[in-house]
Amino acid sequence: MGLISWARLKSPWILHFNSGGCNGCDIEVLAVLTPRFDVERFGILLKGSPRHADVIVVTGPITRQVAARLKRIYEQVPDPKFVVAVGTCTLSGGVFQDCYNVLKGVDKVVPVDAYVPGCPPRPDAIIYGIAKLLGKLKGGG
Repeated sequence: MGLISWARLKSPWILHFNSGGCNGCDIEVLAVLTPRFDVERFGILLKGSPRHADVIVVTGPITRQVAARLKRIYEQVPDPKFVVAVGTCTLSGGVFQDCYNVLKGVDKVVPVDAYVPGCPPRPDAIIYGIAKLLGKLKGGG
């Protein structure tokens, strides 16, 4: 395992992309970053720039208006990059899935590496999803 791969596993930096909706998932992702759940013990840090992030955490329904922005942000993240979809709205459109402007999931726009279902998912489920992603990376597949 090279030094860069080791650093990515030991300190994944995340970028939170919220596309709107009810903000329930957004609040849960922010709860993950609080001292109560303390994800910094895993080296997970929230970054404000896609150029410094390794993982994009996406919440909210993906609309046609937001799809182009998400694609552009995804392209700005350096390789190898990973996407974690959090919440039912992000996975399938949720309660908004029959709206004319909502796509049927984030995987129609960018490839997704880990899915965290729920409306909204609990913070421990989000941590579990990110941990499974890290385990997948450590296993090499």
